[in-house]
Amino acid sequence: MTQTMTSTTRRDIRPVWRWTAALILPIGPAAIALLRYFLPYNTTDDVPTIVNKIVDNLDRSSMVIWLAYIGFLTLVPGAYFVGRLTRRGAPWLTAIALLILIPGYLSLPWASASDLFTWQAGTAGLDPATIAKAVDVTHGSMNLSGFVFVLGHVLGTILLGFAMWRSHVGPRWAAIAVGISQPIHFVAAIIISSHTLDLIGWGLQAAGFAAVGWAILRMRDDEWQPLG
Repeated sequence: MTQTMTSTTRRDIRPVWRWTAALILPIGPAAIALLRYFLPYNTTDDVPTIVNKIVDNLDRSSMVIWLAYIGFLTLVPGAYFVGRLTRRGAPWLTAIALLILIPGYLSLPWASASDLFTWQAGTAGLDPATIAKAVDVTHGSMNLSGFVFVLGHVLGTILLGFAMWRSHVGPRWAAIAVGISQPIHFVAAIIISSHTLDLIGWGLQAAGFAAVGWAILRMRDDEWQPLG
């Protein structure tokens, strides 16, 4: 009797997990895509310029912070759900990709904490020059988190795209979209400072992850999680 009840419970939970995964997958990249598009400053701006642009656009900056929070909550679960499928056909590649990608995503809140501080100080009416002086003093862990984030989310996403291709998770175009998404973001953020191109880069990852979510919804429960 106990064994039967356990099996029934697991059968009930698997569809919920599939729907949860499918819904979460595109949210994080889509939130960051919008964040990068509406960001009031360029990544290559100096600290005083960044501070002034945030202070001059407090409502817009508040929206960006909310989008960042949504991304913080959903990027890691999204990567996990993709890796849960790709590990079946590309276990080592998936392991390396997630080992690089997840620390990168986890470093994002720490790396972007100065934006929240700047918004708080600007909303409180502090002088932008004073805010810039404080923001310019960074802890070593923040510098490290920035490096881990950049390396992790760019290289990790490329490898995850390769893992999607090799394991046939989702359509081929989705693997390509994920694989090229972050190199496009890197060019848009660091080389040419294009918010529109940045939207396209992260948008490609969101589209690729959405395609994986659709593939998950079309799976049978036993394909998603065999009972055993």
